[in-house]
Amino acid sequence: MIIAMKNDINTYKRLLRLPCTIAVVGLSAETHRPSYRVASYLQANGFKIVPVNPRYATLGQAVLGETCYAQLSDIPFAVHIVDVFRRTEDVLPIALQAIQIGVRCLWQQIGVENEQAAQLAQAAGLLSVMNRCLKIDHAQAFTLPTPHYLIDETRLQKNLQRMQCIRLPCAD
Repeated sequence: MIIAMKNDINTYKRLLRLPCTIAVVGLSAETHRPSYRVASYLQANGFKIVPVNPRYATLGQAVLGETCYAQLSDIPFAVHIVDVFRRTEDVLPIALQAIQIGVRCLWQQIGVENEQAAQLAQAAGLLSVMNRCLKIDHAQAFTLPTPHYLIDETRLQKNLQRMQCIRLPCAD
């Protein structure tokens, strides 16, 4: 569900124009975690990522080469988007901090839907997104499909032939 934000590519393009600083609340240093993969993708696409995770901040540990902060209010520079990788019940205090530091958007990742936090953000003038992936939406908004002339037809045909050779056992 999206509140105060149309679910269209043009809206995402306006929101995600560079330069843009994204605080990722709940960012893990573990490379297999979704928060790490999303933040790594965003960083590779030119966004400044700000890790927010008290566990790493107290140890002075950087994540993705960036200083990690314990909470949003500790960040000493402007943040445009807060991307939340926390349980739904943990989002309300994050939304309050996001409002306090003056971000443009509160983005709750897939599986995170705190209606109260979203309404609070909207009432404060923030864009609010729930249950969507910033990485997926960025890729859809900014990635062009591969032109047909760049597709290796020979490799494609070989892969199709290989797939046809795979036979699954039938259940009788």
